[in-house]
Amino acid sequence: MDERLPLPRLLPLAAQHVLAMIASPLSSVFLIAAGLHLSPGGTASLLSATLVVCGAGALLQSFGVLRTGARLPFMMLPGGAAVALFLETARAHGAATASGSVLLAAALLLAVLPVYGRLVRFFPPLVMGATVLVIGVNMIHVAAPAALAGRGPALVTIAAAALCFLLLRGVWRQLSVLIGMAAGTATVALTGGAAFRGVPGDAVLALPRPFPYGVPHLDLLAALPLMVFALASLAEATGQTVLTSEAVGRSPDPARDVPRTARADAVASLASGLLGGTMMVTSAENIGIVQLTGVRSRFVTAGAGVLLLVSGLLAPVTRVLAALPTPVVGGAALVIYAVIATMGIEMLRRTAPADRATTTVLALTLLAGLLPILAPQLYAPLPGWARTLFGSGVPAAALTAIALSALLGLRSGTGSRRPA
Repeated sequence: MDERLPLPRLLPLAAQHVLAMIASPLSSVFLIAAGLHLSPGGTASLLSATLVVCGAGALLQSFGVLRTGARLPFMMLPGGAAVALFLETARAHGAATASGSVLLAAALLLAVLPVYGRLVRFFPPLVMGATVLVIGVNMIHVAAPAALAGRGPALVTIAAAALCFLLLRGVWRQLSVLIGMAAGTATVALTGGAAFRGVPGDAVLALPRPFPYGVPHLDLLAALPLMVFALASLAEATGQTVLTSEAVGRSPDPARDVPRTARADAVASLASGLLGGTMMVTSAENIGIVQLTGVRSRFVTAGAGVLLLVSGLLAPVTRVLAALPTPVVGGAALVIYAVIATMGIEMLRRTAPADRATTTVLALTLLAGLLPILAPQLYAPLPGWARTLFGSGVPAAALTAIALSALLGLRSGTGSRRPA
């Protein structure tokens, strides 16, 4: 995890992390720009700000400063549900109030972390395994539409990445996802089967602009949906921190590491809110790459953070990144998320014996985590805050697992019940 790689090897591995997660910040910016009817200049400024915050967040998570950042190979990106909540708040109360809501949600996250750090150590491994499995399945659901935008390039990307992983060795095997994306992009170029995207603007520098919607307006009631999202994101941060610790060979210590992970998320979210963006969360994409390639060094993700910073400040680089075809990015994401789901299954296999209590907890946890995907209309009658909490698979699954484990008296570390 602490290995310092030579630059010729570090750069392509860092680029692989960037390419695996770049679709999320790009799509988030395009959605916000369309929803707020931003000008091309405003769109370029927001894209610059988002990439810069993503890069700074990756550096913060990789190196850690003042107990902020877990010192694990993490990336950071805008939360998917947070984008929708940001736009809903902006439509109802204005963009300045939406920015203020991001600041309030980040402040709330910082405030609850001391208490959460003392409680998280009591979460049984069953909760973590179920949460990781639901993260993988939910993210596959999110990535599937992007792959369906061009089935041919997406299938080529998946097949090429799988073949490279099976047939190659050493550094080439570690670059399997990047090679798969290159093969998919070449397919698009040769067949014209999917459009290359572009970012508006022709400037050389794209500098972030603070307070793009005016001074943020703080409204607690308007901020409630994003504040609930911030609290719910702790479940995902817990699963990802434990999962990444296992992937890099470090003994998981949720009580120590989860607050550091979430604190970095909160600090990055504060910066994002000041620059016009939405809540930031630690990314799941790179966890699959770490497991798939075996490259554990946090200096690789730090290098990816530097690349994101450069991309955010240099408009030509940003336009090249934005030109990646949607189905290629979607196909690579499907491979990575499938690996994450199987890691959750492996965690469950090791920690959850097949007794009645754990089977019940697991069954109901998966039901809570998958229903928002399979039958989202069930949550339509609920108020907005309840839809945020229960209509999203990851927080619903985590809360279900925690509540049932406590109710049935499952013991942390074994998955079995406490003696009467």
